[in-house]
Amino acid sequence: MTTFHSTRSTTDSLTSKEAIRLGLADDGGLFVTDSLGETKVDIADLAGRSYQAIAYDVLHALLPDFGEDELKDCIAAAYGTQWSDERITPLKPVGDDYILELFNGPTSAFKDVALQILPRFMARTAPAGGDGADHADEKIMILTATSGDTGKAALAGFADAPGTAITVFYPQGKVSQVQELQMTTQTGSNVNVAAVEGNFDDAQSAVKRIFGDRELAGRLAADSHVVLSSANSINVGRLVPQVVYYFSAYAQLLEQQVINVGDEVEFVVPTGNFGDILAGYYAKRLGLPVKHLVVASDKNNVLFDFLTSGTYNRQRPFYQTISPSMDILVSSNLERMLYYFAEGDTRLISMLMNDLKNWGTYEVPEPLLAKVRQLFGCGWANEDQVREMIADCWAKNRYVIDPHTACAYFVAQQMPRDPLTPRVILATASPYKFPRTVNEALGFDATGTDFDCMDVLARETGTVAPAALRGLEHADVRFDTVVPIDGMEDFVESAAKAL
Repeated sequence: MTTFHSTRSTTDSLTSKEAIRLGLADDGGLFVTDSLGETKVDIADLAGRSYQAIAYDVLHALLPDFGEDELKDCIAAAYGTQWSDERITPLKPVGDDYILELFNGPTSAFKDVALQILPRFMARTAPAGGDGADHADEKIMILTATSGDTGKAALAGFADAPGTAITVFYPQGKVSQVQELQMTTQTGSNVNVAAVEGNFDDAQSAVKRIFGDRELAGRLAADSHVVLSSANSINVGRLVPQVVYYFSAYAQLLEQQVINVGDEVEFVVPTGNFGDILAGYYAKRLGLPVKHLVVASDKNNVLFDFLTSGTYNRQRPFYQTISPSMDILVSSNLERMLYYFAEGDTRLISMLMNDLKNWGTYEVPEPLLAKVRQLFGCGWANEDQVREMIADCWAKNRYVIDPHTACAYFVAQQMPRDPLTPRVILATASPYKFPRTVNEALGFDATGTDFDCMDVLARETGTVAPAALRGLEHADVRFDTVVPIDGMEDFVESAAKAL
């Protein structure tokens, strides 16, 4: 039986449904299973299979307590007509590399892959005390901090979903105009959005504190019948759907006859919170022939420094960049990766995370770092390099990339090329989410509003702005609350009472 427990202790023994419903372990750790990789996904017949069929095999291996019909229903609802490409995550040749487009969902960001299915998973989890009458009116409130894309993708997934509510916090002035409007215009009777005075790390740390506040949990349960859960990639139900697109990329390389079954592939991944690339590690554990996973960072290159030195240090300048979704100094999902590379040493993980909390830094043992570096490479791009890569990719390939994807594109160009190993760059967002930055990089007119910039980008490149993004110009803003970091708990409590 596959059970889940915290990265910091083995006292829990939860099903995947229980782990998804809770989101975060009581001790602040992230849920993991020691069964990861015991069930492999057969890669021999991947070619020609639909995304939905591949998703079933992968998710069945990772979440075995979901029944066949449950999983198939979740998959059918999550990966249907709301996607603009029936392949869901199409793979496209760009120069000598391949780009895996993860942004064809309803909010034009890779988060849709997971956040279209997470609410469907949640709906199939039972309340904490079982199905008894005491818990029949229990609601889950999804509580999420976002650096830009998770917020809208979670809001879109959970809006009006039965038995749930959602509250999203984003850093004021530190997301793009389009990202902000995507959140503040969200419809739905069960949604709440607030800007916070601070950066993403401040907001994420506060959300983790709120999850750990037992007194608050007691009040929410007693007064409002509300329990809190997360839609960030700290939630295992948010992480595992992302494993599917690595298998989908491999299937498409097989179909295009770029590789044969068993050939290795490299993936270059723009990442801030480490979830997007951790999913690639999970794919490797499930039997996907992954040669290297390369972390691409922006100027907030805390992961680059960690992977090169073994010291993780969040006590450093925070830069607001043109790739805002990666402006993160505390990469939560790194904890899961360290757990697996430390072979389940919960005492070590607990000690490292304690050091991070108390001193802002930790250092991993040298043998552990050596193991990590056999699989994980790294690189980073500064602001000028990001702009240059957007221009370079358009000039050479007539393909438009967003600033986050441009970080990975830059790192890929710096790597030595192995002609026998195809390289896949993960494209995490539509360039239309950042039209001003993209236009500036391409030398197009970048004056006027973000919507004017979208129109220029479409005209100059012959591409089409996603309707949901272009339509934001005339959408009504519903949420304009700004709260201080220490006011987030009160905001959550009042949102719960309003339910």
